[in-house]
Amino acid sequence: MGVDLQSNTSLSPGIQAMLPFLYAAWSDRHLSVPQIRALRKEAGELPFLTDQDKQTLNTWSDPVHPPSRERYQQWLSSGRAAAGALPEEATASLAELGVWLGLAAEEDPDARRAFWQEQLPALRHIEEGLGGVQEDTYRSLFPLYDQREKLNEAITESSVNPAVLQDLLEGPRAEIIARTKEILLRPSFDRPTLRIKEDYREQVLRWCKELAQEGIGALSYPEAYGGEDSMSEYAGAFEAIAYHDLSLVIKFGVQFGLWGGAVYNLGSKRHHDRWLRETGTLELPGCFAMTETGHGSNVRGLETTAVYDPEHRELIVHSPSIAAGKEYIGNAMHARMAAVFCQLIVNGESHGVHAVVVPIRDEAGYVLPGIRVEDNGYKMGLNGVDNGRLWFDQVRVPVDNLLDKYGGITEEGTYESPIKSPGKRFFTMLGTLVGGRVFVPRAGLSAAKSALAIAVRYGLRRRQFPSESMRSETIILDYPNQQRRLIPRVAKAYALQFGLDHLLERYVNRTPDDMREIEAMAAGLKSYATWFTTATIQECREATGGKGYLAENRFADLKADTDIFATFEGDNTVLMQLLAKSLLTEFKKSFQEDGNVAVLKFIGRRVSTLVTEQNPYVVRQTDREHLESRGFYQSAFHFRASRLVTTLAQRLRAYIKEGMSSYQAGLLCQTHMIAAAEAYVEQLVLDASLEAVDGRKPADDAGSSDGSHALLEKVVTLYAAHTIESHAAWYLESGYISGQKSKAVRKLVDKLCAELRPEAGVLVDGFGIPDKLLGAPIAL
Repeated sequence: MGVDLQSNTSLSPGIQAMLPFLYAAWSDRHLSVPQIRALRKEAGELPFLTDQDKQTLNTWSDPVHPPSRERYQQWLSSGRAAAGALPEEATASLAELGVWLGLAAEEDPDARRAFWQEQLPALRHIEEGLGGVQEDTYRSLFPLYDQREKLNEAITESSVNPAVLQDLLEGPRAEIIARTKEILLRPSFDRPTLRIKEDYREQVLRWCKELAQEGIGALSYPEAYGGEDSMSEYAGAFEAIAYHDLSLVIKFGVQFGLWGGAVYNLGSKRHHDRWLRETGTLELPGCFAMTETGHGSNVRGLETTAVYDPEHRELIVHSPSIAAGKEYIGNAMHARMAAVFCQLIVNGESHGVHAVVVPIRDEAGYVLPGIRVEDNGYKMGLNGVDNGRLWFDQVRVPVDNLLDKYGGITEEGTYESPIKSPGKRFFTMLGTLVGGRVFVPRAGLSAAKSALAIAVRYGLRRRQFPSESMRSETIILDYPNQQRRLIPRVAKAYALQFGLDHLLERYVNRTPDDMREIEAMAAGLKSYATWFTTATIQECREATGGKGYLAENRFADLKADTDIFATFEGDNTVLMQLLAKSLLTEFKKSFQEDGNVAVLKFIGRRVSTLVTEQNPYVVRQTDREHLESRGFYQSAFHFRASRLVTTLAQRLRAYIKEGMSSYQAGLLCQTHMIAAAEAYVEQLVLDASLEAVDGRKPADDAGSSDGSHALLEKVVTLYAAHTIESHAAWYLESGYISGQKSKAVRKLVDKLCAELRPEAGVLVDGFGIPDKLLGAPIAL
């Protein structure tokens, strides 16, 4: 092996070899007696030092005349350059660096290699003679060594095994998540850089087919159609795929969740028999055609029609205008079938929105007559998803293609439905499709976890600015501001996982009576989680500086691919208003059902809050034990959620009493509605998190043997304190806390961030993202 390092100075080989020792000796800005002896007496006996070298060494080891900043930096630069050239098997030591630097300065390194290798024992003796060289000194000299070792050391600082946290986060889905990751780690899933959308789409399609062949796509379908009848396992696979490629997870969701879900949830057995198995294997690619250009979130206002023709027992599907075209349809360029949502008209009467299966391509992939397809083209992100527009020009399909679980056409040609109310039928139908809002935030959270893992790992390795001019630079995650930027977001990621798991459990075990509440819950959590994703990826990008701006470190794709999450499967702002309306309905219903009893209960709760939570002592209480107690922060969350709904109802009622329409009153209270919805979601997430933490608590209350309970308790406390801090102005205005207490909450957040700093590596490793899927060089 040749010597690649070339000396850039006029220093002799002997002095070059001594530079690492000089740097280490001066790292604390003064020389001890043992260090002077090592550098002068013992080094003076080295055979490679000339008399001139010894004189230079004596000058540079004079304790009265420390080296200039420039010279010291030159020593560091020489040492780092040599460290970068060391073979991987070489020991990270000053002696190895000295040999390498001395050899590099020789005119004929190959001829002198054996000589310099013979100097290693003597140089090691001098290294020992320097005494306790600080660990930071070694790390500053060996940056590559530091990168390989630092994360493992950061993790071993914690008493908690990341595998314990991963087991908690993955829960009953651990097996399917591991199975999915094994597939994603195959060479066939390597991520090439494909900037041409058609190439990228074909790659994503190949990946999707491979997942389908492994049975991952059909997980939620009945066993009779090749599935495992497990929506929970489908959710686990979905969030694991999001660690790999977000275009893949969206295409996967469109094919198996939206198109397949429409057939399964809205169709009857004959539809299942006809299309479901081939959907699960991706032999039958399909798409979900609901959104229209002119009616994004207003599903009831869709213009596309399906008119029943009794003579031929056919449905005529038609787009009456350009604005009625189906917009942003995933899988549009590959699909052979489309579940088209349209106004069903039978015998001249509209029966509202229904879904009809319409063939759009033949088996050879050619577009069928009456179908117009346009490519949406390049997007900000997700360019591996083939989004397109669809229009229908008097397209005829058999009446049997109507997905008729909630409403169909009889043999006599009349419309019938088991649900008589059109409004209830509409919401029942949409309720079966709420799965998209259950799964999208899980994919978004996976993306946020990836960003946090990259940023925290980088923060544990990257150094910037020394505390003193001649000291090793500081690990950037040791800076309080960097902790503030990242650690509360790590805590919130854990809390959101617990909240989304609660939603998934409710959805998987739903009953018809639960659906309204689950729909509202899904609307709120989807919004809250995907807003978190967008903000977190941006913060992580900034926290990694210029390295984070490089495409290879993935923030560019994570940011671009998740940006749409805030507006698909429902615009977040609209969904939060939907949740707020649901909260108002339940608030009103409680008074209607219980009458005066409800009024008395409401007054009683208000008086109780004033006595126990808003008395002069509690609003000013600032001791840490109180601030970290559930009695404080859980009550604060519940107070905010309850108070915002109550005051919202009061405002709306006052406006309406003044003669204003409900619509106009709603507009005036729109921001209030969104705040009430947010408070409800935060309360839900906190309660679910505390339940998860309590699940790790041993029966004897002595502290879990694996240390996870105490760590998770602190993580959730940070989520709670940081959330209260973010709403400090509201709590102050409401008289719930004093200014002094608000300041104490802020200080508590700082303390919790500092206390969780040693656990940061463990917490992000607990996400369970394999290095290959994480993919960012700065995190590996």
